[in-house]
Amino acid sequence: MSKNDRSPWFLPVIYVGGLIFGFGLAISGMARPEVVLDFLQFEDLGLLFVMGGAAVVTGITFAGATRYLDRAPLTASEYTRRVKDLDRNVIVGGTIFGVGWGVSGICPGAAYASVGIGNYPILWAIGGMFLGAYVQGYWRTFRSDDAAGVTEVLSN
Repeated sequence: MSKNDRSPWFLPVIYVGGLIFGFGLAISGMARPEVVLDFLQFEDLGLLFVMGGAAVVTGITFAGATRYLDRAPLTASEYTRRVKDLDRNVIVGGTIFGVGWGVSGICPGAAYASVGIGNYPILWAIGGMFLGAYVQGYWRTFRSDDAAGVTEVLSN
């Protein structure tokens, strides 16, 4: 799938979807870390209704799209199921993500919306996300280079 196969509406729809998502988070109050922390402490379950509503809409959309369309409208990609094994990397990554979410009180998507409503200290959390992504990428590159070296030594 190349960029040329995509619909010309691909990027505009992505940007508009991101704006709607950000406004929705801001209007619902979910871009405020204190709301998220209250949810994580079971004091305010409003976030559960926001996430539940999003899950229902997404589930209906995917069920309908995969049943009645053979390809995604904007990318022309075939609908396929991507199965990911539950391995150590998934467990460790999920744990780090969850701890980061609990400590900062914000998930990555809501962090950007939080900047949009004037919560500039959240930039520290966003910086931490970028640093964590860089370290993870470096670590995976190091591990794959190390594994390639071991394979090369074993093949000689």
